Amino acid sequence: MTKHASIATGPAIHPDAWIKAWKFAADAHREQKVKGSDLPYLFHVGAVMMELLAAHNALPIEDIDLAVTCAALHDCMEDQGVPIEVLQREFGLHVAAGVEALTKRAALSKQEAMIDSLDRIRQQPKAIGCVKLADRIVNLAPSPAHWSAAKITAYREEARLILAALGHAHEGLAARLEQKIRLYPAAA
Repeated sequence: MTKHASIATGPAIHPDAWIKAWKFAADAHREQKVKGSDLPYLFHVGAVMMELLAAHNALPIEDIDLAVTCAALHDCMEDQGVPIEVLQREFGLHVAAGVEALTKRAALSKQEAMIDSLDRIRQQPKAIGCVKLADRIVNLAPSPAHWSAAKITAYREEARLILAALGHAHEGLAARLEQKIRLYPAAA
């Protein structure tokens, strides 16, 4: 039996860790639906992971394992109240810290919570910034019909804030978010 040299150019990836995080997220979000639809919330989580993998395929994301694992778990604390200690025990300190940075603090106003989260994300590895960029790319799907023009405008401006704060994390994700912002419905 001959050994073949690895043709991988980057660090090894660990899909078992991704699957563990995906299963954890599926359990945590099992009753949750995507807002305004009957789709299970796991659709959103998977879409964020796919954005990361597509971006990584075009331009490697440093520590793709951290990025994809945190993408799977990114809303577990904020939406489902999963304690950080559980994430630390199940996934380690780096993943838990990434998810915590991605979690907006409920005690703050909406605007303050976003700024606070972006500040904490900037203190993490670039992989965590990539998760936030991918999350907003996915969230810039057509806005719900009941949203006012003012809410649509505010959401677009918040996306610009995210791009300005985290665009340095990955050129490809930044370009895709910029395109999504341009295409996002203008206020009527």
